[in-house]
Amino acid sequence: MARAFLAAADTANSPWTGHDTQVLVVAAVGIAIVVLLIVWLKMHAFLALTIGALFVGIGSGIALNKVTGSFETGVGGVLGYVGILIALGAMLGKLLADSGGADKVVETLLRGRPATLPWKMALIAGIIGIPMFFEIGLVLLIPVVMLAVRRTNGPAMRLGIPALAGLSVLHGFIPPHPGPLAAIGILNANVGVTLALGLIVAIPTVIVAGPLFSILAARMVPIGAAGAALAVTGGTTAAASPAAVGRSGGGSAKGKKANAPAGTGETRAQDPDATGTPSFAITLVTLLSPLVLMLIKAAADVWMAKGNPFHPLLDFIGDPVVALTVAVLLAMVTFGTGVGFSANVLTKKIGQSLLPIVGVMLIVGAGGGFKQVLVDGGTGIAIAKIAVAASLSVLLLGWIVAVLIRLATGSATVATVTAAGIIAPLAGGLDPVHLSLVVLAVGAGSLFFSHVNDAGFWLVKEYFGLTVGQTIKTWSVMETIISVMGLLLTWLLFAIL
Repeated sequence: MARAFLAAADTANSPWTGHDTQVLVVAAVGIAIVVLLIVWLKMHAFLALTIGALFVGIGSGIALNKVTGSFETGVGGVLGYVGILIALGAMLGKLLADSGGADKVVETLLRGRPATLPWKMALIAGIIGIPMFFEIGLVLLIPVVMLAVRRTNGPAMRLGIPALAGLSVLHGFIPPHPGPLAAIGILNANVGVTLALGLIVAIPTVIVAGPLFSILAARMVPIGAAGAALAVTGGTTAAASPAAVGRSGGGSAKGKKANAPAGTGETRAQDPDATGTPSFAITLVTLLSPLVLMLIKAAADVWMAKGNPFHPLLDFIGDPVVALTVAVLLAMVTFGTGVGFSANVLTKKIGQSLLPIVGVMLIVGAGGGFKQVLVDGGTGIAIAKIAVAASLSVLLLGWIVAVLIRLATGSATVATVTAAGIIAPLAGGLDPVHLSLVVLAVGAGSLFFSHVNDAGFWLVKEYFGLTVGQTIKTWSVMETIISVMGLLLTWLLFAIL
């Protein structure tokens, strides 16, 4: 993939053409069509994204007999990977909730001052996000976040935004995530230096975009537990009432389980038929098992020679799909038979776990298809030409190119790889520290303002039960804060180091 986008980046210095103007106009109109169909006509997001993608494909000049192929390639590319992770994550989340494991985690998190809970969420997300892709971390954290929202009867965004910020920052800045790794390879940067500087940039960025911004986000969108994530944890959708907002900033007391302890007012996710509860230690081991497997793979990639006979094995077991499959199999014991569920009950629960996320998967896939027709139509190349024409420092140019391609195509990885390829000739003379900072600036730009052409936008929207407008006010603004903070911090380090 990197070679393909490097080849496309080579055309960024070519003259501006009428086709470039055409694809930019078509992209803008296509995005507007998607928003209008969803917001005004209340059309299902999957159908709206499909219509928008077909319009963009035709309007961008893609051959009529290849438009649907481009869309299908994008859908398949996302569902072939993200779809599997969503399904496995939903299975793990269902078993975690019904066994009482999620209750154990939330009870541990709720110890101490309530004001520290958003900070704990950001910390956990940051730790999980080091080796895990954004989508994997999200499906693992969703049951814990939503149950904590239900238990505290508070606004979902107060806990959701810190978790999302921790995952997103690590995805954009820290290897072994695909975007940073690709940029490191293209710019010939040092992995260790980039990792160290990335952590320095990531920590204050997570603090500002996570726990601090979540205060404002919870006021702008004062909803309680809702969406597909609530269905996975066994609750019922409920929006925050004005009274609840006045008391605690949001949330709802609805959706409490029948087996909540009398008089406590607590919401518990555990299935009443469970005869036992996994300990906190067992719960933690099960949840962290994919994390450990992927960390082993990441360590092998950095420190083990490619010719080592154990390298293929570690690559295999550390693959996200394999790691999550292992976690689900382990959970069938620790969260299944270990708490009294029979094999038949386990099979039924795993089947039930997939029902709430079918719509999510289709919408996320359609978002990937919409992104692909933008890329195939040449929108990214047109954006790159505009950026290259400006006389800017290599760090700022890398950020701007990544921002524009991110806005146009919706893909953080496409934006990172393309922007790195465009600025590679300009970054050739930089020392390792400044080269790594350029990598981080490009990664920051690739996260800017996620919107309707980004599959992640729809994933967050459906999991948290948000409207398009609410998703923009929370998730999209959070991504923009991360991007701008990343630029400011890398620029400061570039100036003083």
